[in-house]
Amino acid sequence: MTAAELAAISARAYIYMHPWAEADFAASLAHPTSVLACGGGAFVLGRVIVDEAEILALATDPAQQRAGQGRAVLAAFEAQARQRGAVQVFLEVAASNAPACAFYLAQGYAQTGRRRDYYAKPGGGRTDALLMSKALT
Repeated sequence: MTAAELAAISARAYIYMHPWAEADFAASLAHPTSVLACGGGAFVLGRVIVDEAEILALATDPAQQRAGQGRAVLAAFEAQARQRGAVQVFLEVAASNAPACAFYLAQGYAQTGRRRDYYAKPGGGRTDALLMSKALT
């Protein structure tokens, strides 16, 4: 997937936070630590540094949601991260994004912390970020 395609999916999917711009995706994809898993209108973009992976963005096109695409690309990302030596994966998710929080919990992630007022909401105001992690071993 190109940076433009990733930005288009995130623009449709990110209703709880501001979507990434094409330039943001292009900059992340250009970094050698980046890992991209995509397919079926969904993607996970992250990075692996030494033995830790971090999910930077995950989105599923609303027309493809609830069809297992998010689970599939998350599993593919985790497999790629393991191949690069990661033993743990971390992420941040908007506390107001109940569907995403439930998704990550169902995939074996656990909340490990909270950042108060971390994300700006599209309609104004701020929401907390939940810090989550999962062992990959």
